[in-house]
Amino acid sequence: MNAKQTPKPKRVALYIRVSTSEQNTRNQRRELKAVAERHGWEVVHTFEDAGISGAKGRDQRPGLDALMKAVARREVDMVGAWSVDRLGRSLTDLLDVLKELHAKGVDLFLHQQGLDTSTPSGRAMFQMMGVFAEFERSMIRERVVAGLARAREDGTRLGRRQIEDADPRKARSIVALLSQGKGVRRIARELGAGVGTVIRLRDLKKRKVA
Repeated sequence: MNAKQTPKPKRVALYIRVSTSEQNTRNQRRELKAVAERHGWEVVHTFEDAGISGAKGRDQRPGLDALMKAVARREVDMVGAWSVDRLGRSLTDLLDVLKELHAKGVDLFLHQQGLDTSTPSGRAMFQMMGVFAEFERSMIRERVVAGLARAREDGTRLGRRQIEDADPRKARSIVALLSQGKGVRRIARELGAGVGTVIRLRDLKKRKVA
């Protein structure tokens, strides 16, 4: 009869981030390694973003990008981080990371929040996070819509400024060249303006003449 095999230790990647150059990552690294040792986890990677704000996206956080690539290659079983705000600035950010991890069968451990998605309670918390993240997205949408409505009521023009306001000299030059019978595309090319802008000024000129 074969002896019972000892299960392999869980492969963990640590992610460490500090937002200013004055802070250092030593404390986070020490605490997370101690947690891994207590649980019998094997730390196979440590990824770090030093002096980088959590508001920046993955493309501006090389450590996070390298971490998610390791996840995609299935090199780890769990990601360990100090706190939720090390991964992002919002619940929505966290949920996006969690979805990527979940798709690859990788769990997440957050030290400060006591979240471990490899446990039943951690998985339940993950489900609740989905609900709250959707609530957060709805609130953001509502604030944006309300802000746009207030701006309209106040008479604020939304969107990009038209060329008449942003660069009146160029607008006058476009109208002058139109009056000389020059083509729309030629004017746009010579003055570095959009074709749509030249067409709009041409149509506006025609309406004024009519």
